[in-house]
Amino acid sequence: MKLRIIALSIALAAATFAANGQAAYKGNDVFIGLGGGVHTVLTPEFNAPSVYGQLQIGRYITPVWGVRAVIGGPFQSIGKVNGNAFKMTADNVVEYKNKLFGELNLDGLVNFSNIWAEDLARFDVYMFVGPTMNLSTAGTVFTGDTFDDKILAVDYNDDLKVRFGATAGLGLAYNITNAFALGVEGRVGVTPSVFGDADKFRKASTTGRLTLNGVWTIGGKHGKFARAAAAAAAAGYLSKEAAEALAREYADKHPRIVRDTVEKEVIKYVDKLINNEIPASTAVFFEINKANLTDRDKVRLQMYADAIKASNTDTKFSVAGYADKATGSVKRNQTLSEQRAKVVYDYLVSCGVPADRLVTSANGGVDAMFFNKDVLSRTVILKPVE
Repeated sequence: MKLRIIALSIALAAATFAANGQAAYKGNDVFIGLGGGVHTVLTPEFNAPSVYGQLQIGRYITPVWGVRAVIGGPFQSIGKVNGNAFKMTADNVVEYKNKLFGELNLDGLVNFSNIWAEDLARFDVYMFVGPTMNLSTAGTVFTGDTFDDKILAVDYNDDLKVRFGATAGLGLAYNITNAFALGVEGRVGVTPSVFGDADKFRKASTTGRLTLNGVWTIGGKHGKFARAAAAAAAAGYLSKEAAEALAREYADKHPRIVRDTVEKEVIKYVDKLINNEIPASTAVFFEINKANLTDRDKVRLQMYADAIKASNTDTKFSVAGYADKATGSVKRNQTLSEQRAKVVYDYLVSCGVPADRLVTSANGGVDAMFFNKDVLSRTVILKPVE
């Protein structure tokens, strides 16, 4: 039953497109982050690393796909090797250490963990790729001179220059809470060199960054099923309260779900919604000696009520209350079954179901109805009257 509730929430999100042609709710997982680490030039070999920091802001449009902007800097260095050119002094050549630069990376994100996770994963493994732009001085220009017939000489050029390229990378983050994650990220990029002609690979310099990041998601991450519930609410299939209760229920339990089964349930429920058909019977279960509804019961009944109201038939529905014969007296069980049927009846009517479409009955204490478990007889069965 729980699988059906979760599947229905996803189906309702899909039906936002299929039945009403509305734009589905995409969620609002906006995040900001700060990171620090090292930056190094990788061509033609590993160069001395420099201090690197980054500020990021972005949004996961779904739990799998997202976008972000990352501002990074402030230093790069190259070494006195590998055919690089240098400015000469009277007795030496000048190395280029900790040159100031800034960059803007625009990343498309794909979170592999949330492709397979039933909801939000504890660890996020993600990939990113996108264009980059960096800003610094032009750097250097050739003079045509050499030093010891080996090293080409350059002069400084302090004009500002913008360069464009691309970067890609991988990240691993641990979700300490639903709102805060700590992770490590590696990024490799190719752009014209910020050092200008001094860099042997001045037209296509390969650089790397390794950072430790703290990322805060404003309001916390929503996850697949919370988004689906919100989509159902946005489409008018569920009240906001019912959608929030459904999300809380799932967050509390995190059951393992077989993806193919969910997809089959989605297809089935979407078809029913589009054709205004009424779902099959459902059941509400109660604690021993209790006849009150929990938030999750109300979610289930709200969805069933919405399906009844959306149907084009005058079908009546049986609201049958039961109690557990193995506990309590005959009189007490009869009273409990009546109370349970009434509380379900009252809630369906409060959701807008016409009272004349509901037929209540109280069956008192009965033997085990499901899986030979007496506790599952403490229930109300709701189904169409044939």
